[in-house]
Amino acid sequence: MSEVNIGKRKEKCENCTKQCNKKQSEDGENSHKERDETNGQVQEGSQLLLSACLSCDGCLSEEENLKISQQSLEEVERVVALNKKCDVSKHKVLVASVCPQSLPFFAVKFGVDITEAAQKLCSFLKTLGVRYVFDTTLAAGFSILESQKEFIQRYRRRHHDSNALPMFTSSCPGWIRYAERVLGSLVTPHICSARSPQQIMGSLVKDYFSKQQKLSPEKVYHVLVAPCFDKKLEAVREEFYNSLLETRDVDCVLTSGEIFYLMEQRKVSVEELDSVPLDHVLGEAGDLALVRHEGRGSEGFLEHIFKHAAKELFGLEVHEITYKTLRNRDFQEVTLERDGETLLQFAAIYGFRNIQTLVHRMRKGRVPYQLVEVLSCPGGCLSGRGQAESDVVGRVDKNLVQQMEEAYSSLPVCLPEVNPALHTLYQDWLQGQDSPQASTVLHTQYRNESQVSSQPPHMQW
Repeated sequence: MSEVNIGKRKEKCENCTKQCNKKQSEDGENSHKERDETNGQVQEGSQLLLSACLSCDGCLSEEENLKISQQSLEEVERVVALNKKCDVSKHKVLVASVCPQSLPFFAVKFGVDITEAAQKLCSFLKTLGVRYVFDTTLAAGFSILESQKEFIQRYRRRHHDSNALPMFTSSCPGWIRYAERVLGSLVTPHICSARSPQQIMGSLVKDYFSKQQKLSPEKVYHVLVAPCFDKKLEAVREEFYNSLLETRDVDCVLTSGEIFYLMEQRKVSVEELDSVPLDHVLGEAGDLALVRHEGRGSEGFLEHIFKHAAKELFGLEVHEITYKTLRNRDFQEVTLERDGETLLQFAAIYGFRNIQTLVHRMRKGRVPYQLVEVLSCPGGCLSGRGQAESDVVGRVDKNLVQQMEEAYSSLPVCLPEVNPALHTLYQDWLQGQDSPQASTVLHTQYRNESQVSSQPPHMQW
């Protein structure tokens, strides 16, 4: 990988030197102070997004910049144009997968409910030349189930494995990038190895679905619609590239905002779009019923793992989860108690500043949690800057986010444990839940790119 352009980094915004070095120091007091930078990256009372820090040109190598440049509308249009030419050897089947956190954005923008928004979006994508349009909730179900299983395994070996707990969730690429590049071995052994919903969807499309369609993976061009720009960085990770077939699990990530911009560019009227049902990965006929997982709009890893652990480890059924707000709405904890004894203590920590607080406590050995759901965007995935950014750069459109939260919560909840499609795929695609195939396809590993390698010897979880 090429060297990071240090000069360009400093010219860009200097956040790497002003923020990242600060957060690596043992003195965490100043890391929480409000800053007001003249370049607009950090403003009084605003949040410095991890994506703004780690995805800026200065933090990307030349190789990464080249790969990211291919994650664009122009690249999709290039593939569509090739499909219209006579040389069928260069034709590709376009598949689009839409994150459930993107659908509320289109529902608000279109002025319709989520189901109709999904069908209108499906119609638009198919007018572009997309053959199949899927919802990624199924892939998220895989990620949740694998995360639940891994947490139970980690909990049971906590007394003889110092890296077992706490377990950090792995669905947020901004958090993963930060952990690998800045924090290193302080946290990477604690990150759940389950792949994110995006990359499981990539495997589902390029492996299972392509085989069902009798297509070679490189003949499928897979586009993913997501609320977050950081998903582009995740798609170009080396472990998700098949060098033999020269194809990626996810070829291109487009944000919700980019798709909506394309619709505006083409002067597409929502009223003129047909309502076209989403497709089934399993190839079943009929309309696809949209559902969501538990939680506040970010796939609900904490809630699902908490309830599963309560039942599996302690035989307790948890129906409702009560969050206790600590520093702010993006720093909350959940506790399981029995007869005055605390059995489990989980936390949901969103946003750069709250993550810094978590890291500072880790360095001091003061993290009481067995699991932490970590997301780089304040407010969670619905607030991803690929769809929730206001006209003021770096600011979130709070009214839009509120409307998206209301739209998302209107979907019925479906537990992945009772989803028959998941059970079918575990058997037909992965040869069982505990098979080597399932371990290979549904899990990944994390790199230590940072010089930070110290863990306090007195760390107690």
